[in-house]
Amino acid sequence: MNDLLQISKKIRISVVESLTAAGSGHLGGSLGMADIFTILYFNTLNHNPKNPDWSERDRLILSIGHIAPVLYASLAHSGYFPVEDLVTLRKLGSKLQGHPCKDSELPGIEVSSGSLGQGLSISVGLALAAKMDKKDWKTYCILGDGELQEGSVWEAAMSAAHHKLNKLIAIVDRNNCQIDGKTKDVMELEPLSEKWKAFGWNVIECDGNNLEQLLKVFNELIPVNNKPSVLIAKTKMGKGIKSIEDDYHWHGKVPSKENMKEFILELNS
Repeated sequence: MNDLLQISKKIRISVVESLTAAGSGHLGGSLGMADIFTILYFNTLNHNPKNPDWSERDRLILSIGHIAPVLYASLAHSGYFPVEDLVTLRKLGSKLQGHPCKDSELPGIEVSSGSLGQGLSISVGLALAAKMDKKDWKTYCILGDGELQEGSVWEAAMSAAHHKLNKLIAIVDRNNCQIDGKTKDVMELEPLSEKWKAFGWNVIECDGNNLEQLLKVFNELIPVNNKPSVLIAKTKMGKGIKSIEDDYHWHGKVPSKENMKEFILELNS
């Protein structure tokens, strides 16, 4: 557990450093999801950084492509490419584009993403292909809660249940924030668990910033009754930096150099 705590801290620090160097990007959601990415890349995913295209790997689709900084930091710290490359985020000619881009040839990117509402449909296609080919690998899809306001998400959810895709796991970043404010003010999502259940999914709720709880959830997550599973992870936007936690204004705001020094000092403490 101490190792995982140290990794999540390193990922958060890399997110802060890369966004400061870029001068643009999405900080709040990237910090909030650092614990989940830590568990995925350093405990749960069946993957091989030395062979990114290994045919039996689990697939991870980042539907909320704007939190690419936390994906890039996780890939780098798990060995897909040098950590030093993270500061090239959003630079001209860099493989670390503002949203994940398959054509950038960055290892570990399954699909170009960032157009909200599309990732779950892609994941359903991958999971269905695995089922038809009798493969054991799993498909993980990371969604934002504001993204669930897109109708296409629910079409995909209905399709996943219909095809009994029990090796499909959706993870919802339930931080209650989106770019224009709180989700309850923009478009209410509750009762969220009941919605997913009504669409035929196995639903798990947990604290998305509690590594011990996340470790238990993912280690015990097994296919249930031929249903796809969704983890509603209750996170805090900006987690780790008290002054910006749960503040939607930091959805797409980046640290100044002074902010960076303060934030890294706080993370290290």
